[in-house]
Amino acid sequence: MIEIDEEIPVPAPPERVWAVVSDPEAVVSCINGAELGASHEDGSFDGTLVVKFGAVRVRFGARVALDLDEPEREGRLSAKGRDGQGATRFSANATFRVVPDPAAGGSRVRVTGQVSLAGKLASLIEAGAGAVVSRMTKDFSAELVRKCTGGTATEPPARPSLWARLRDWWQRIVHKRQNERSEVRSGQAE
Repeated sequence: MIEIDEEIPVPAPPERVWAVVSDPEAVVSCINGAELGASHEDGSFDGTLVVKFGAVRVRFGARVALDLDEPEREGRLSAKGRDGQGATRFSANATFRVVPDPAAGGSRVRVTGQVSLAGKLASLIEAGAGAVVSRMTKDFSAELVRKCTGGTATEPPARPSLWARLRDWWQRIVHKRQNERSEVRSGQAE
């Protein structure tokens, strides 16, 4: 099992940071190798992520559910999926929250959760997770800061994990799909 406990400092107001982390498309654009897929009637959606573990590239597909609490700027994500060969299955649960950081003049994105792996590649993934998560966290944090500030990112001091980035991405997708469904329903009601 992979435990997630990350905090990402972002030099932007909480409202701006929430606007980015609650938009699945914006989150996906912060993650190299990530793509959005189809949305489903129950509010869940599909997503894929290609992760490189040394010389091995693994493509993961998942069905993701996202629950957003806009007033609290908090979200909960759950995902279940497998790698492209069906050799490894995973389930993930995470919570993320955007809070003000008055001392730094911006915000912090706090992410906690767990990822459970089972199957043929589970030991390989768990063994290489530290280095992969570190690299992806650094890249994601820099892109998140850039998107929230509208400028060039500098290397952030904290590192969000790969799974934190995945959760953020999935949350944005679900939020967008929920908004699209609400708009369709509103149009039908008129």
